[in-house]
Amino acid sequence: MILPIYIYGQPVLRKEAQDISTDYEGLTELIKDMFETLTASEGVGLAAPQIGKPIRLAVIDLDVLSDDLPEYKDFRRAYINPHIVEFDDSETEVMEEGCLSLPGIHERVERPTRIRVQWLDEQLQAHDEWVDGYLARVMQHEFDHLDGRVFVDRIKPLRKQLIKNKLAALLKGRYRCAYRTKPLK
Repeated sequence: MILPIYIYGQPVLRKEAQDISTDYEGLTELIKDMFETLTASEGVGLAAPQIGKPIRLAVIDLDVLSDDLPEYKDFRRAYINPHIVEFDDSETEVMEEGCLSLPGIHERVERPTRIRVQWLDEQLQAHDEWVDGYLARVMQHEFDHLDGRVFVDRIKPLRKQLIKNKLAALLKGRYRCAYRTKPLK
């Protein structure tokens, strides 16, 4: 089932998400619905707060980028209770980011290129590994949602001031996008 994406201003996007138990009711169906919602909205990542659930769950589908980044062919994963436990700040990269919860806004964000992450996969197997490249960026973006942050929290104050009117428009429900949403109003 395709779920509505919660838009900037929704309180759930500012809550710190909670870890879930391994017997969380409906987890398999929720993951399926999140992937379906992600595909319908043409995104690469979706965190549970973006569909109104303050739980530590995210899905990432990088297969759509595999023509340009062949290493992500068939890359489609769910991350249960993910946590970034270490950042390798020795190298950072600035890239433009957008977000399904902030339609029409794209800004350049600096992030470390390598992170250490712990999570459970769909089979509830534990993982603890270093991740780099584009996947590390997407994980940081999605896992920020689990900590009550959005990407515009990471841009320079001057840039944030320059997009103030766009953010205000989102709060008032004035935006356009091709997927189902749940605005603040």
